[in-house]
Amino acid sequence: MLSQAVVEFGAPLKEIETPTPEPEGTEVLLKVHNAGVCHSDVHIHDGYFDLGGGNKLPMANIQLPHTLGHEIEGEVVAVGPEVKDIKVGARYAAFPWIGCGKCPSCLRGEENICVGGPRQLGCNNGCPGGYATHVMVPHPKYLIDYGKTDPALGAAYMCSGLTAYAAMKKVGKLGEKDQVLVLGCGGVGMMGVQFARAMFHKGPLAADIVDSHLEAAKKAGASATYNPSKDGEAKRLMAETGGGAYAVVDFVGSEKSFAFASQSVRRGGKVIIVGLFGGAMQMPLPMFPFRALGIQGSMVGSLSDTQEMMELVRAGKVDPVPVTKRPLSAANDTLNDLREGRIVGRVVLTP
Repeated sequence: MLSQAVVEFGAPLKEIETPTPEPEGTEVLLKVHNAGVCHSDVHIHDGYFDLGGGNKLPMANIQLPHTLGHEIEGEVVAVGPEVKDIKVGARYAAFPWIGCGKCPSCLRGEENICVGGPRQLGCNNGCPGGYATHVMVPHPKYLIDYGKTDPALGAAYMCSGLTAYAAMKKVGKLGEKDQVLVLGCGGVGMMGVQFARAMFHKGPLAADIVDSHLEAAKKAGASATYNPSKDGEAKRLMAETGGGAYAVVDFVGSEKSFAFASQSVRRGGKVIIVGLFGGAMQMPLPMFPFRALGIQGSMVGSLSDTQEMMELVRAGKVDPVPVTKRPLSAANDTLNDLREGRIVGRVVLTP
């Protein structure tokens, strides 16, 4: 099998050849047809997350070489002897957020936030991902039926779609005049616009510093758009919503995006931080009770979240986001384009 692998953090990926693995036990081997490129791949490629103030969180849990890619769709080419009812030749997306299966989080069905030793495809040591011709899935329960959806989108839903769906699920029930603000309208944020429409039956507000992203969000159903780089946008949002958005879902996760979120959320509202751009936040502690403000993180979603999300997708209730296909050899250029904010929608590699 061929892979585009990280051989040195921050250095270009390198094509490597390794023996194609043979499945054992409950394992399923997929021939990869589509592998989405996610912004978290950029952080893993860089070798750290930015914690602000010059502090970094290194990728200490990853040994090199490492194959990126956690948005995976492919064809079953071999199964272990314990696998039942999975046919060679069938096509599935792969749920990548696999846990240890034993810790308290996993026992609650929240493998995506496993504390006992996660086995996330493309994200953890010893768990190669989809920037390759083949990938091993440890159990058929992680194979997801994407129905008649474009297979490339089937791959992208395993992270960008699931991340957006699970974050919107945390918003909860909206009142008649409650508004949700999607902050950051890149690949995941555009999914956020779509799932907000499907789940709340009205278009969300959208904010981004790139006008083309705002245009795309408007076409996707956003009811109003705001550019935080322009003066007075938070005040305009507050005025037009009668005091601010009930929930701000921050798909950027930077110091500047959090500052705009805190200026745009109404009293008694919530900020849900999804993005991993980096930095640190500061807010006087008395402001939390004074504003009755909730701040929550959201980390992808569970296997049950995935099944719920795909019911919406298979029912045609979620419009597709723009997807561009590139060959696996373009993985380096794609990571750089994503790093520089040059991508609208999603890019999927096609090994």
